[in-house]
Amino acid sequence: MATKIGVLAVQGDFSKHIEAYESAGVPAHSLREVRTVEDLAEVDRLTIPGGESSTVGLLLERYGLGPAIIERASAGMPVWGTCMGMILMASDVEDREQYRLGLLDITVRRNAFGAQVHSFEDEVGVAGLDQPVMGVFIRAPIVTRVGPGVEVLSTYDDKVVGVRSGSCLGTSYHPELTSDTRLHEWFLTF
Repeated sequence: MATKIGVLAVQGDFSKHIEAYESAGVPAHSLREVRTVEDLAEVDRLTIPGGESSTVGLLLERYGLGPAIIERASAGMPVWGTCMGMILMASDVEDREQYRLGLLDITVRRNAFGAQVHSFEDEVGVAGLDQPVMGVFIRAPIVTRVGPGVEVLSTYDDKVVGVRSGSCLGTSYHPELTSDTRLHEWFLTF
């Protein structure tokens, strides 16, 4: 297990990821909210939570955190993006010019299941896990193109909602909003 697990904490539901890691048995002293390049330098892996991708992208670019994340991920640091986090990790976003980290060779479509009022929960199978997880979809994206070397981990209604490429993981849904910590535990093995 990593000595320090970072959760990007500039906007979004970062506190729920921290709670999920604690529920998975990670001690509080091994968790760090990441807001600066200096914070990022202190962690061994990073979770990018749900939130508003345009806003967070601007902040990452403005404060130099985006290039630092790209550099660390290129050197092998595991990165997991949920919902907005997956959008930021994508190489392309359909019909939108916005800041991207380009850590996953995928194209995403934002809000693919509709507006906030269309949010829902349902079981989602995950390659490598014996039982499905509960997927919480809130203005969730889908993956519309998967590049070479990207493994599809989850689909929902024939739409790709979970991918992995090396030590980078992206999920459209929010496992941190459930009591099931298996995805958090799995990410710690990357």
